[in-house]
Amino acid sequence: MTWQRFQKYYYNNASLGLSLDISRIPFPDDFFANMEPAAQRAIAAMAELERGAIANPDENRMVGHYWLRNAALAPTAELRDAITGTLASIKDFAAKIHSGEIKGSTGKKFTDLLVVGIGGSALGPQLVQHALGQPRRDKMDIHFFDNTDPDGIDYVLDTLRRRLDRTLVIVISKSGGTVETRNGQLEAAAAFRAAKLDYAKHFIAITGAGSKLDQTATAEAWLARFPMWDWVGGRTSELSAVGLLPAALQGIDIDAMLAGAAAMDEVTRRADTARNPAALLALMWHYATDGRGAKDMVILPYKDRLLLFSRYLQQLVMESLGKELDLAGAVVNQGIAVYGNKGSTDQHAYVQQLREGVNNFFITFIEVLKDRPAKTAIEVEPGITTGDYLQGFYLGTRAALTEKDRHSITITVADISPRTLGMLIALYERAVGLYANLVNINAYHQPGVEAGKKAATAVIALKQKLMAALRAPDAKPATAEQLAAQVGGDPELAFKILEHLAANKAVKKKANINPFKSKYRL
Repeated sequence: MTWQRFQKYYYNNASLGLSLDISRIPFPDDFFANMEPAAQRAIAAMAELERGAIANPDENRMVGHYWLRNAALAPTAELRDAITGTLASIKDFAAKIHSGEIKGSTGKKFTDLLVVGIGGSALGPQLVQHALGQPRRDKMDIHFFDNTDPDGIDYVLDTLRRRLDRTLVIVISKSGGTVETRNGQLEAAAAFRAAKLDYAKHFIAITGAGSKLDQTATAEAWLARFPMWDWVGGRTSELSAVGLLPAALQGIDIDAMLAGAAAMDEVTRRADTARNPAALLALMWHYATDGRGAKDMVILPYKDRLLLFSRYLQQLVMESLGKELDLAGAVVNQGIAVYGNKGSTDQHAYVQQLREGVNNFFITFIEVLKDRPAKTAIEVEPGITTGDYLQGFYLGTRAALTEKDRHSITITVADISPRTLGMLIALYERAVGLYANLVNINAYHQPGVEAGKKAATAVIALKQKLMAALRAPDAKPATAEQLAAQVGGDPELAFKILEHLAANKAVKKKANINPFKSKYRL
């Protein structure tokens, strides 16, 4: 990698406080010229989406997360009013919580927030909470139910046990039918009832109008309800009520987040590819993966506060790009696998393999220039701070990987602030949309996720059939295979279900040296 190549392919935007170095992706000099027609089609397609084009014909849905940070772009006055009205409601509600005007069921001021959601309804708020939180200055402490794991739920409840009367709960589900979120809602409600608290005076819903959750919140007179619109997907919902309400309650400057995203949107709408950082990212992904996901994307932020950024991007990138079919219906099995952690921790974890193992990845380094205020910095060596070492490890690791023909991109930002985080979210949202257009897939639907939900529902149905068979008056101890035959189910699934039931003492098991000959009864 030469100094001349670095200068030629270094993108810098001083007004954003962001730069992008793509010089260590070894594309040939004619790459941009060859890709320009496809890049222009992708940029034009994104512009159509922003004007209100239907993204999912089978669902008749638009894609409008860009409007969330600039309501004037929304195609109808009704949508513009909904966006601005919701933002005002979020700010007003947060202010009333902080002032104590709105209190819990026992009259105490809220100090803690429990967010119940999954996927984008949790990953975005978790990213923001971790990246921007100030433990001694935050207005509320935030906790999450982001799975249907009883142990994880109990861990959070144990933390909140003595503060439940001061805990506000946000339940986030667009349809109200997402099982993991519904389970978390029911678990939280049970904990409040056990503490003899009126949970309705602690609960808020963020959901679609008329959904099951909306109906429950209305019937039970929950504290408040905020909208989730069908034109905002879960993985692009952080700058809707889904992410803005938890952030506002935490005390984060949500206007700055929105302003950062809006500023990035302006830049990434540019038709001039060389001046559009999202287009540059998408093109680098295309070159690095041969336009078919041939290599994985490793995210290495050199900042502890961005630890969760790779998890956030896993959903945004993999759910958007992991598609079996292209827009013409051809089988393409597209996608880019994403993983990562943080630097320099990874130099003691998997950088060894990245440098010397299988070369099946490309890296995105994220460099943050600001360390801490100068007045609080200490020197660990004469003239050297811990932040200097952090940069040294980033630059050293990048060089060591380049020596072994491992390709990388670097995004450099000035700091980790609400504005910067809003910019990064918007940058990757646009890059994902552009890349999807380059490879001719729909980034905004997820049939594979729905398939997994249906399969899970079938497992629960089989469990109920097995329990019914065990409850029958003439039931005798039986193997998993025998019980599966009785109810017309898959014996492997029956075995797994029965083992789980036995471990939780819901059924009794007479073990056999051959596990498949073990017998189960109530």
